[in-house]
Amino acid sequence: MYRAQFETEAVHSGRSDFRRLGVHAPPLDLSTTYPLEDLDEAIASIDELVAGGTPLGGQAVYSRLHNPTVARFEEALAKLESGEDSLAFASGMAALTACLLAARGVFETRTGRRGRHVVAVRPLYGGSDHLLTSGLLDLDVTWARPGDVGRAVRDDTILVLVETPANPTLQLVDVVDVVRQAGEVPVLVDSTFATPVLQRPLTLGAALSLHSATKFLGGHGDVLAGVVAARDEVWIRALRQVRLITGAVLHPLAAYLLHRGLSTLPVRVRAAQQTAAELARRLAENDNVSRVWYPGLPACDPLALVGEGLQMSGPGSILAFEVTGGAPRAARFLRHLRWITPAVSLGSTDTLIQHPAGLTHRVVDEEGQAEGGITPAMLRLSVGLEEVNDLWLDLAQALDLTRDRRLVAHSAVCV
Repeated sequence: MYRAQFETEAVHSGRSDFRRLGVHAPPLDLSTTYPLEDLDEAIASIDELVAGGTPLGGQAVYSRLHNPTVARFEEALAKLESGEDSLAFASGMAALTACLLAARGVFETRTGRRGRHVVAVRPLYGGSDHLLTSGLLDLDVTWARPGDVGRAVRDDTILVLVETPANPTLQLVDVVDVVRQAGEVPVLVDSTFATPVLQRPLTLGAALSLHSATKFLGGHGDVLAGVVAARDEVWIRALRQVRLITGAVLHPLAAYLLHRGLSTLPVRVRAAQQTAAELARRLAENDNVSRVWYPGLPACDPLALVGEGLQMSGPGSILAFEVTGGAPRAARFLRHLRWITPAVSLGSTDTLIQHPAGLTHRVVDEEGQAEGGITPAMLRLSVGLEEVNDLWLDLAQALDLTRDRRLVAHSAVCV
């Protein structure tokens, strides 16, 4: 059967019932409850929903259990990820929490034993790192380098967790190799930075592909959400059960905005990527910059994972760099920017810059930051859709205004 190109799927996925409904734009269903015409059908639907399934005969019952607008976004994202289905949550952290809770149930179902051991590779998003180390979920976590995952796996390991490209160093992890090392243990890949435009972890053997949908999938800085795609119905049912019990549901208005955002996702990602590649090149050549991290620079892709037909079809639109003079100068630099907004988050239409060690990864202790390669002077830049020369002029003028004339720098990348 012919499958349309990704750009076409991004526009048309999740719209299979539009003609029947007689609509062109995605319907927004804000109902919290639904009329029940037949009690026996409603009871059967409740039983299926509690078991992690979908409503029988379309009987949604209650919006914490099922919402049609959310389901359309989930269907669309699963299609783009080449997954069996996807589940949307109120935030990326809610999605990750659900994965960790579901992993226990899936492990016990498959092995008949209980497990709570997780292998994780640093760096991860600061909130993810904090969740693993906080003790809240009573997990036993082993931090491993990408090449040491296999040695870290134990009989009670329920999940291997990696983020690639990693936040904030843009470190690339070979997903196929991690899956090989993990063996029977499922692998979760946080693919937020790449989006399904550039990387589809499920096609590489991962069990789960996670996104903070707040970022590129929403793409306009006005929606908070998380989503997990899976290639196994067992995972889908387990995640639905967790979402039902915990109530970490996505509001239908957020799902509506996300579904709308998917239509322009390929255009936005590729346009921002082109600008980011040029900015990374100019920063790497600038005497006021001591270090640049960007997967499009050869030194930052030692495993050759970026390119057509490879793990990532392109390097993306996130980069990180250090200005000469260290953290104090980096703070001054942020104050002199005019077009670029100092703010956390990423993946929006406008360019954002932030200080990972002091903000997104503040909750990670010094040892964890050092292990993940997060330096006190690092700045992370999320490139938007502005004109490249305008962004460069903003960066250049801020670099010049904060320059210490006594310092002579030699620019380096990924060292």
